[in-house]
Amino acid sequence: MTTEGPKRGGERAVDLAPIKSTRIYEEIVRQVKQMITEGRLKSGDQLPPERELAEKFVVSRTSVREALRALESLGLIEIRPGEGTFVREVSIDALVEPLALLLTSHREAIVELFEARRLLEPALAALAAARATRDEIQEMERILEEQAKEIAAGKTGLAQDAAFHTAIGAAAHNRAITRIAHAIMDLLTQSREESLNTPGRPTRSHQDHRRILTAITARDERAARQAMLDHVEAVEGLVLGRERQRQRGKGRRS
Repeated sequence: MTTEGPKRGGERAVDLAPIKSTRIYEEIVRQVKQMITEGRLKSGDQLPPERELAEKFVVSRTSVREALRALESLGLIEIRPGEGTFVREVSIDALVEPLALLLTSHREAIVELFEARRLLEPALAALAAARATRDEIQEMERILEEQAKEIAAGKTGLAQDAAFHTAIGAAAHNRAITRIAHAIMDLLTQSREESLNTPGRPTRSHQDHRRILTAITARDERAARQAMLDHVEAVEGLVLGRERQRQRGKGRRS
């Protein structure tokens, strides 16, 4: 049922609907989400029983039950029969998956994907320069030595190229940024493979990687960021140049 307020001096009538008690559960959901966000509720914490929650929120147990079901569907809590209700660990995969699906649905948007690389990967390189352990730096060195051998044997070194970027992500010690960057890299695998099949490109890529690792080893965040940006832009220019040539070729044939 709606009510209509009186009209005065050109004011428009406003339709108002009574607040439904069934919406109370949404306020419970909001408060619990806020407590998780602020860290007042942490992964593994057990929530009070339904009866106690109903008393604290001054609502019915039905509203509490609806709120818990909604929180469970959001992946924020886990209801264990006979044990209780617990706050779940927020999975990085769960955060990244919607982005990965979006990017997959726009696979042709290579320009946007490279723009994302330019924003994320230099930041990861800078973080690696600040946070990499000695073992992580040694692993990067091992990967580049292996890449050099592959290139000397006339191969592209694609596997080592991917491994090096993965190692930088691990050394950055930020799982969220790393997983997003990897999702983007995965979608650009074909383009990166094509670029490494360009004569001279594997050697240039290895040189770029050497420059990045030198900056990381020296703990020079600014130099690491710039070296990675230069590397990504070089690959981008090569890949997009190939794309433009491919599009021109299609235009001539049509």
